[in-house]
Amino acid sequence: MNKILLETVNIKKTYEHINGNITLFNNLSLKIKQGDLIALVGPSGSGKSSLLHLFALLDDPSKGKILIINKETNNLTESQKDEIRRKNISIIFQDNNLLKDFTALENVMMPLLIKEENKKDILNKAKKILQDVKISNRSNHFPAELSGGEQQRVAIARALIAETNLILADEPTGNLDFK
Repeated sequence: MNKILLETVNIKKTYEHINGNITLFNNLSLKIKQGDLIALVGPSGSGKSSLLHLFALLDDPSKGKILIINKETNNLTESQKDEIRRKNISIIFQDNNLLKDFTALENVMMPLLIKEENKKDILNKAKKILQDVKISNRSNHFPAELSGGEQQRVAIARALIAETNLILADEPTGNLDFK
């Protein structure tokens, strides 16, 4: 039986606005199991990115609860949420969120450096993953020196190197060409 990585129970997300409250979703319940591949589809502004932010514990639901590997997250401190993300969640942001002062290689290495793994092993893993996403020839370039598609591949490599249980991707192929 596949274990449940992420579960939502009757979550609601409402934003307060001067013209009235905006409710993105209400009573949303779902279970995502290990091995599941889920795609959120819908028009711009429908709440896809907001839902991913909830899944990543970067935002809180207005109502309901979110469980990550059967651990309820509603009353966790930011430090506890950081620890859950570090161990269990990789995020590929729509705008990449690469660290501008670090090379592509260093950006990919960052999740494992934060986990304080062996630096030689980290370097070897990062080089291999950059080869896998076909950007190793640009590994010593800074994000500003990379095209949008190249930055996206670095962001994907950064998510993959962490080997987390859950990868949340917000339009991960939006800047990539078909090939």
